[in-house]
Amino acid sequence: MSAASGPPAPEHLDVLVIGAGISGIGAGRYLRTELPAKSFAILEARQASGGTWDLFRYPGIRSDSDLHTFGYEFKPWRDEQSIADAPRILSYLRETVRENGLDAHIRYHHKVLGASWSSAEARWTVDVERTDTGERVRLTTGWIFCAGGYYRYDEGFTPSIPGRDRFTGPVVHPQHWPEDLDYAGKRVVVIGSGATAVTLVPAMAGAAAHVTMLQRTPSYVLPVPREDVIANALKKYLGQRRGYALTRRKNIAQQRVVWRLCQKYPKAARRLIRWVNARQLPAGYAVDTHFNPPYDPWDQRLCAVPDGDLFRAIRSGSASVVTDRIASFTETGVLLESGRELPADVVVTATGLNVQAFGGARLTVDGREVRLPDTVAYKGMMLSGVPNFAYAIGYTNSSWTLKIGLLCEHLCRLLAHMDAHGYDVCRPEPADPRMPTRPFLDFGAGYIQRAVDSLPRQGDRMPWLTSTDYRDDVRLLRADDVTDPELRFSRASRTGGLTTRPAVRADL
Repeated sequence: MSAASGPPAPEHLDVLVIGAGISGIGAGRYLRTELPAKSFAILEARQASGGTWDLFRYPGIRSDSDLHTFGYEFKPWRDEQSIADAPRILSYLRETVRENGLDAHIRYHHKVLGASWSSAEARWTVDVERTDTGERVRLTTGWIFCAGGYYRYDEGFTPSIPGRDRFTGPVVHPQHWPEDLDYAGKRVVVIGSGATAVTLVPAMAGAAAHVTMLQRTPSYVLPVPREDVIANALKKYLGQRRGYALTRRKNIAQQRVVWRLCQKYPKAARRLIRWVNARQLPAGYAVDTHFNPPYDPWDQRLCAVPDGDLFRAIRSGSASVVTDRIASFTETGVLLESGRELPADVVVTATGLNVQAFGGARLTVDGREVRLPDTVAYKGMMLSGVPNFAYAIGYTNSSWTLKIGLLCEHLCRLLAHMDAHGYDVCRPEPADPRMPTRPFLDFGAGYIQRAVDSLPRQGDRMPWLTSTDYRDDVRLLRADDVTDPELRFSRASRTGGLTTRPAVRADL
């Protein structure tokens, strides 16, 4: 190459999907089937697909949503287990990759560092690091679809606990589970009360001498059947696809009813959950101490325990629950503020996640950095003032993937609309810049509250509200038109600038 020719131009793609987990794989499938002429790649920072289901390796890891709604609408869940373990989910995801020819589109060891939008060129320039070699590469793309969820893959949340260095045993976080951790016959203390803790305790109880779940505040815990008898019968008699479709509709309705009842009648829901818990626990158990949270049901996510395995471990004596605050570690365990010491050979800090929006990538638009708290979410999938950028955030009050499928469908329809009308750019802009806003995720979980000030906001009206209801989102994202008066379309002019056009209504 001669000096005059300069460096080669970066590779250009129509769409760049960030993340090869459940959301990114779904996005790739929709792009292949709905927009087959579009070029796209899926960038994955890790060495394997599957996201959460490949990353987490702690004992007992499983879904806390049924796979008939957590799975894709386009691909039936054929396993008899409705609440499934990670290996089964990972197999399902990788089968989806193979069946839809996505292997050639996934680029592993590609971590997105930042992306800069140029209005003059109507495209993103994306800086990528090869995590296996350290090499930096640059791509350009018309659209970015961020499908990496909202938590950090490289670091879990562990609060500072005095005296940690004094403890002589291992202290592990579930997000970084050591393959060689030996807890057989040992005393284990699991710090936490969320979905990870209630999964770990019964899974470890079979091999450990004893497992204690140490919680500061109780969570709502509900036993659910590991196998859905109705679902398996429907699939047997109606076939996989029809049975799956009917089960999916049944479970969506069921989730919605439970959510609505908890919101409308929180005191009755609390009493019902307490009654269910009391029936699962030994006679005389201190239910109100260990299983009666100070908040209403669904202010935080309910923890599902398949076939009541947590309660079964408590009944057998192989596990117990302690509700107290930690004063410090000791050489041989954990000292509580009550003065009691819990002996431990192994401590597991199931204390949650660190939220990180869009993988921590730095975004700029025409040289100005995008400050996420200054943006407002549009239809729960785009950001005000940020062109040609979409993201996938699922539900917190039901199965994550229910919303992801609707978002992917809507994005494909939006791109088809732009192609049909010759648009290069679309940018959400609130008609009223003074529109009142509130947190993006109205959710009481600690990991959300710790990061709420670093996340986008949502407005007080549609399309700036982030819906948490599947039925509402079906109307908004599937049945309604992709255009909106507050979504501005434009096309690049011959001089390199952009010509703004009013939204054209077109039902596609």
